[in-house]
Order: sequence, then C-alpha cells, then structure tokens
Amino acid sequence: MKVVHINKGDTGGGASVAVSRIHSALLKAGVESTIVVEQKRTSAPGVVATSGNAWERAKDMVNFIKERLLILPHERHSSMRYNFSIASDGRDISTMPEVADADIIHLHWINQGYLSMKSLQRLADLGKPIVWTLHDMWPFTGGCHYAGTCLEFNEHCGYCPFLRDKGGNDLSARLFKAKRQTYEKMSLTAVSCSQWLNTQASSSSLFHKRTTVSIPNPIDTDVFRPLDKKECRRRLGLPEDKKLLLFGAAKVGDLRKGYRYLVEALRIIGNSFPAVSSHIELVVFGKVDKDSSEISEDFKVHDMNFVNDTETLVSLYNAADAFVLPSLQDNLPNTVVESLACGTPVVGFRIGGVPEMVIHGKTGYLAEPKNSLSLANGIYAMMFFDPERQRQDVVSHARRLFGEETVAKQYIEVYENALRGNGSK
Repeated sequence: MKVVHINKGDTGGGASVAVSRIHSALLKAGVESTIVVEQKRTSAPGVVATSGNAWERAKDMVNFIKERLLILPHERHSSMRYNFSIASDGRDISTMPEVADADIIHLHWINQGYLSMKSLQRLADLGKPIVWTLHDMWPFTGGCHYAGTCLEFNEHCGYCPFLRDKGGNDLSARLFKAKRQTYEKMSLTAVSCSQWLNTQASSSSLFHKRTTVSIPNPIDTDVFRPLDKKECRRRLGLPEDKKLLLFGAAKVGDLRKGYRYLVEALRIIGNSFPAVSSHIELVVFGKVDKDSSEISEDFKVHDMNFVNDTETLVSLYNAADAFVLPSLQDNLPNTVVESLACGTPVVGFRIGGVPEMVIHGKTGYLAEPKNSLSLANGIYAMMFFDPERQRQDVVSHARRLFGEETVAKQYIEVYENALRGNGSK
C-alpha cells in the first residue's frame, strides 16, 4: 500500500508535527509512506518538496501574498487575518510521481497558498481514495479554521462573523459552495484527531454523508519519555529548587491560546497564596510578544524562545512540574500528548479534544472554560500533587492512547476501507 501525505510544510505548526509522526508510525508498520510539502526544510527521509528552485519558491510566496490580499478587503479585524483562508491560489500537484503512484492520497493542512480549490479538484479527478486528517475545522467550513460559537457550517455558511461584509452570499458562502461541488466528486474519508472535532465534522452539511472517524495523533514513546528532572533542569539552566509551570505555543499572543487567562490565574495564586507563589516560576517556549512576556512582579518568566530540536523539548517537559494549556479552542494539541508521554500532568480548560486526553484529577486537571479561578485551582493542585504516583499514571495513559503501533493500526484500517470504496455513509 502506497500512501502520499500532503501538507503545507514538514516543520512549524502542529499539523507538520502530526503528519511527520503519522508518517513515521506508518513506516514502522510496513506502509510505503511519503510526504509532499511545499518546501522541504528538514532532512527527514521520505519528504518531497513541490518547490525545488528559487523560481518555484517565489511563486509560492506570490500565492501566499495574493490570498492574503484578496482577504484584506473582507476581514473584520486584522487579528483574524490568519484565522480565515479562501484557497484561491495554489499548486497543481496531481502530476507529481509521488501522487500519481499512490494508492491513497492523504490530505492534511493545505492552506496559505499551498493548495487551491482548483488543486483539490485536480486531485479529485484522479479518482483515488482521499483521506483527510482534519487538524482544524477549515475543511468543512466556509473559510474559518475555528468557528467559535458559529454553527452556520451545519447547514450552509454565510453571515460569517469573521467578515466585515457578511451576508447570505458573502465570501464564506461562496467558498462553502465551491467546497460542496468539489467534494461531490471525491471518494473522501475524514479523520479527526479528537472525538470533539469528529462530532463537529459529522454534523456539518459538507461531511455528514461521509465516513468520519476519530484517530489521535501518535507519538514515539521511546523519544518522549520520562527523564531525570534535576538533570534536565541543569541542562536547560533552570532552577532546581522551584516549582516550574510550562507553557508553549507557536505564537503566545494568539488570542485562541488563552494566555491572558494564564496571567489572571497566576495573579490569583499570587494574591491568595503569596507564600506558595514565591516557589512557582513560569517557563515559556514559542514566539513571545513583548506585552505577553510580562505577567507580574510575583512570577519570574524563563523565555526559552522557539524550540527546534526534540531533545530540548523533551527536557523541557521533564523539567516542568506541570504543563498548562489555557486554549479557548483546540483539537488534539501535540503539546498535551508530548507532556503526558514525558510524565508531566496537564492543566487545561475543558474544551475541544482536551477532555479526551486528560483524566481529571489523575493525569491532569480540567478547568472550567474561560474561568481563571478554576485554572488557578488546577495549577495549584497539579504543582503540589504526589509527583511520583502521578508520573506513572500519566505515562501509562499516554502510551495506551497515543502509541505509534496503536495509531498506525487505526489508519491502516481506514485506508483499507477507503480502497474498498467505503467513503460514504
């Protein structure tokens, strides 16, 4: 069985991490797997770039800029610029040997000028089974990556809250119609990384007649594993005598990541338990804005910047006493899987796929959404919990749910069903 994965990139962002791990798990299970990306930025085996020279890379940039410019007159606010994609411009990859020779075309995250609706149409015309792993809601909405409280996608998008000129035939309505026309010609199976997203997808009018399943992202538990905490702290230059709370995001200031709720939670702890708060320090990795790095005078922040190598990332999770995820909307975050596999409990809001990953009170704490006090209680509970018993429970839970062999078997079953033509309900 030959499978070709199609994703915007091989590094940077949760989808890139996820597709690389799925690819690795499938290779170990004996599946011929290849990843096709816009531009290859790593030395990982089995990854092929659609852009091999400077001219092609320049065209990729033009596609990206053109799409952003087309959205500009319609966007309601600049903060939402990257929360909405229209797939107006992209590459035709249907003639690539890796695609032409594949038995299964496996789509992942294809936005920001990589594939257009015409690109998807050309893939559909090949007549091959298409499996689409949903890393967000974009495949079944009129353009947004996360719909928030909007449920228009259940019937037909329009009156989009992301657009300034929203209406019955706005940009979201037109893209939704284009998707419907393209999907009608696809033998399509949708895979969600969480039951939460699977429920959203299966209730949407674009996917409700399609086979939709839920398969978590895998992780190599031989790499992400428990290590000696003190040794990891010494290696990273972090204090050995403090309670360390870890937070990470590609862009810390992204409103969806809920950083302000973390700030408020830490201030609550500082005001309510000043003796305890003096022992807590925050460790942050990712792009940190100047404003978001300032929490309060009571908490020291260790800014680790972008972490590009796995060894450092594993050490960070092991150095921490807890990992906090105050996201307001999320699917199945890789950071949660990574933290659990290292034996570090997770504190997060009860949103999206997080409740499927964290056992409340055992492998972490599920706080009430948008409730800083509840988040503060969770941080306090996990930071001063029984660390040894907790670590064993967390690691066992992660290996059972997210182990490579477990996930690979589920994907192989999806591929086999797709080849038998079981792409519709």
